[in-house]
Amino acid sequence: MAGLAAAGLTGCVDEDRYTDADIAKLAAQRERERQRSGKGRFGMQRYRGYRGLADLPWFEIDDAGTLRCTVEDLPPVFDAHAHLGISVLFAPEIDLQARTARVRHLLDCDREDPGCLLDLDVYMNANFTDADLRALRWGALGQALWGNPVAETHTIPNLLDEMDATGVDRALILPIAFGLPFGDDLTERFMAAIRTAGAEDRMVFGASVHHSDAEAVEKLERYAAAGARAVKLHPAAQRFFPDSDPAMRIYEACGRLGLVVFFHAGRAGIEPEYTHQFTVMRNYEAMLKRFPDVQFVLGHAGARDVGDAIPLAQRYPNAWLEVHGQGVSSLQQIIESVGGDRLLFGSDWPFYHLASALAKVLIVTEGRPDLRDAILSGNADRLFPARA
Repeated sequence: MAGLAAAGLTGCVDEDRYTDADIAKLAAQRERERQRSGKGRFGMQRYRGYRGLADLPWFEIDDAGTLRCTVEDLPPVFDAHAHLGISVLFAPEIDLQARTARVRHLLDCDREDPGCLLDLDVYMNANFTDADLRALRWGALGQALWGNPVAETHTIPNLLDEMDATGVDRALILPIAFGLPFGDDLTERFMAAIRTAGAEDRMVFGASVHHSDAEAVEKLERYAAAGARAVKLHPAAQRFFPDSDPAMRIYEACGRLGLVVFFHAGRAGIEPEYTHQFTVMRNYEAMLKRFPDVQFVLGHAGARDVGDAIPLAQRYPNAWLEVHGQGVSSLQQIIESVGGDRLLFGSDWPFYHLASALAKVLIVTEGRPDLRDAILSGNADRLFPARA
């Protein structure tokens, strides 16, 4: 989804809402992260591709060449941040029931052998090279216009196979509504595909609406009745300020319907620069305060703005941090600052292999089984309790 945003059109910046100080802060975060990589309590955490994670004590490569998690007492992992293949507008619809020879992750770190350099102590998208990012943007255009062979591998059987190999029991599947004139029905398509696959016990329905849609509330009511548990909102891709009035009616409806609001939160750094104005963390406070009974997930724990997401989670008990993307040192900082009872494991599949996110949690929680269980399973079970 960030890839579609990264392919996006130019736009204007509201200088009252996004300042030179904001720009400087992001640049400083990047440099600080680069300088400290490998120098924290967990040491150097660099591997050659996803297959290289087999160098860790929790993974192995089986006889078929598949990377597998070998932790015997792993809890039934809940991935709170996953997607399926995206095709919108003119692009041919993806066969979400197909199984392919391998998954082509958007960071295709196992395309070659040895794989790409994978650093687990930086924000995850720092592992993209400039060539990778160019391919990501070009592929995103294909997902809207002529199709994308990479996205055609982001299917239900492929995700289930990867979940089985890594010990992931359930995944929350998050579509996005882009506000397009046609071909913008990913919520309906994902739900139908999951039902067709008979995968409702493994894949939890997410939904999405666009803030400009006059029927957004009515759609939320239909999605909730169909079994949706969360609503994905992506201020960068959907081009809106999350504290705007049109968005507030969505949060009010989510509270009434018992839907969790899942945000892309914070600046990832690979999206068009003008979209950064939408995702700085101060934009997410108004709704946390106004709707204390609505549970809000701040995806990526604020991404590269994690330093501003942590105070929000400290102040508001309805703020949850989904920690995908954060490096191991940053994840440890989040745990020390917020505690472990509102942290959620997520993979952002198919951007990355599930094991890359799992490895970070296993590294940071080694010797802390209660914390590991909470992040990988227990917290999500509380947020998304099983329905009778």
